[in-house]
Amino acid sequence: MLTVSCTCSGSSVHRFRTGLACTEQDPGRQRRDVSVMKDPFFIAPIPWLTHWAEPWCQRLGLPTLPLHIHEVLAAALLYSVIFWPLSPIISNILAPRHYGKLPRKRRLNWDAHVVSMFQSVLINGLAIWVMFADDERHSMNWEERVWGYTGAAGMIQALAAGYFVWDLFVTSLNLDVFGLGTLAHAIAALLVYSLGFRPFVNYYGCIFILWELSTPFLNVHWFMDKVDMTGTRAQLYNGFLLLFSFFSCRLIYGTYQSLLAFRDIWAAVNSHPFPGPRANSVMAFATDESTVPVWLAVVYLASNVTLNSLNFYWFIMMIRAVRKRFEPGKQPVTEVEVDLSSVASGVSAGATTQPQRRKA
Repeated sequence: MLTVSCTCSGSSVHRFRTGLACTEQDPGRQRRDVSVMKDPFFIAPIPWLTHWAEPWCQRLGLPTLPLHIHEVLAAALLYSVIFWPLSPIISNILAPRHYGKLPRKRRLNWDAHVVSMFQSVLINGLAIWVMFADDERHSMNWEERVWGYTGAAGMIQALAAGYFVWDLFVTSLNLDVFGLGTLAHAIAALLVYSLGFRPFVNYYGCIFILWELSTPFLNVHWFMDKVDMTGTRAQLYNGFLLLFSFFSCRLIYGTYQSLLAFRDIWAAVNSHPFPGPRANSVMAFATDESTVPVWLAVVYLASNVTLNSLNFYWFIMMIRAVRKRFEPGKQPVTEVEVDLSSVASGVSAGATTQPQRRKA
């Protein structure tokens, strides 16, 4: 493996598209070789953009953001192109009878769900791949889980942040369609994702992204309502998959991982990383003065507790929504009562969301 240096000082951050390798000494652990997974994004950092972003990111205390600013912008651009013109073109081909008759507001809502569908499949697939491919994750101690950084984890953080840059832009331009609640959600989620570039609990970023494994099934459920498939056997089977994925990923796996994250953050409050050689390691951006401020711990823990509570509430509402479509003698509803199409609800910094109701 090629070895390169990764330094972060004041106004400069240097990283190459190769792996980082070094030897690190951790407290209570044997001396070991560290191989930090590189950023697998197909576009390398753009030098002039990275240089332009560095001073701003340093002032904001987000030293890893310049390494991924191009990914944030690329993701936002990709989702914008999917929203328009790809979604209208594809939707008119696949569902001309339904999409073609929709008024402006309902078309925008449809297109937003197309973006959500694409983004949830993409980000979940990448997160699972990183969790298996990034060997360094498996040997991280609590310090590395809190302050550590790898290029692949940073990429996941950037792609998720890019979604909310797009979400903020589209919502702001179509406030009459999506409402102030969705706008506030986009702002809050983008701010929360940005905290991950301190870096802060990047390890848990991929884990909490997996809360969204239920989102594709939810979007399928929503589209079935819109194409006159409400109450069909296909929607019933999809509903079972939706409930199973939501229950297992959010209520079981998500709650368990939240407790582990709470444990690591509690250990980090008023603590500092163990001093030692970090120049080329997963702790390259940590210093002896690094700590987790009380306000950051409180924001993270409070938002995560809120979100976990909402998950249980949403699960109950989803059961009711699925049942209504198959109870005899009742008019089937055509609006998913709980819209969890936003991937923000389970990111590393514990974004707080509200159950959204995008009007159809």
